Amino acid sequence: MTTPAQTESTEAKEAPSTVVLTDVAAQKVKALIEQEGRDDLRLRVAVQPGGCSGLRYQLFFDERSLDGDVVTDFGGVEVVVDRMSAPYLTGATIDFADRIDAQGFTIDNPNAGSSCACGDSFS
Repeated sequence: MTTPAQTESTEAKEAPSTVVLTDVAAQKVKALIEQEGRDDLRLRVAVQPGGCSGLRYQLFFDERSLDGDVVTDFGGVEVVVDRMSAPYLTGATIDFADRIDAQGFTIDNPNAGSSCACGDSFS
């Protein structure tokens, strides 16, 4: 027989991740957090109004925990998405590129109908 506490624990483990952080991106985030000299930081990914297409991604380090946050661990790097941004980011992949033709974090988001030329915002 399953107790209510066991059911809640099982459901939490089976909850789908909002975003996926590639191994390369996770390594870069880990290195940047180490440079900050703090072990309480996590990568927060948010969607905010703005940009030329209507919505803009924000990636930043955060130590806060907000009600409704979706937290996923990628090899020791925690990625946090607030509950308002989660629907816009479900299935998105965050990668990191360090090439001549592309540098920095990139987000491949299947929910974006269109994006601007600079790639900073989407609708």
